[in-house]
Amino acid sequence: MTSKQTGGASKNTVLTAKKRPEQQRGADTYELILEVAAQMLGEVGIERLSTNQICAQAGLTPPALYRYFPNKYALLSELGQRLMKKQNELIPLWITSEVLCGSTAALEKALEGLLIDTYRVTRDTPGGVWILRALRAVPSLQKVRLDSHEVVTKAQGELLKEAFPDVSAEELALAGRIVVDMIYAAVEMLLDLEIDERPVASIVAAMIASYPARLRATGE
Repeated sequence: MTSKQTGGASKNTVLTAKKRPEQQRGADTYELILEVAAQMLGEVGIERLSTNQICAQAGLTPPALYRYFPNKYALLSELGQRLMKKQNELIPLWITSEVLCGSTAALEKALEGLLIDTYRVTRDTPGGVWILRALRAVPSLQKVRLDSHEVVTKAQGELLKEAFPDVSAEELALAGRIVVDMIYAAVEMLLDLEIDERPVASIVAAMIASYPARLRATGE
């Protein structure tokens, strides 16, 4: 999808909120804007979503919205960052040093659980499917996704170093990034195809878990 197809957005589009509300009334308005935007995104999609529609649905004037967000892409960026945060908070609940140093079966189970939970939290987030699509389709929003993946990769890289101290940091970093992208690709596939998540999670988890098993075998 080109920038023209996504409403003219480019990598130079302003994505930051103009200001964060300091008073409760402003905070309520800020959250209302995001809530309505997420709801409408799921109804009309990325291209047709407009700030005027959001204002009309939320019962706000355009200046009230523009006080906080310069354009719809800044709204999508905030929604994307929140979704990525919710997804990323699941990782340490499943992937720990103990799991990485444990059996292949335990790692597979953890990866399967992580993938399923990531899929479900995305599916159940208002507008989640379209938020995820926007982060990939809109050039100006891709950095939100890539930055999030980089943060996760670095955090997991530290755990992998502890589990496999004899393996080069470069190899572990590459492996970690591939794992992150594999899981998110599987989540996107599940959201696109609307199929049973468990067999998909099982296959992907088995594929990923084979790599640490190979490292263990090499070190023995």
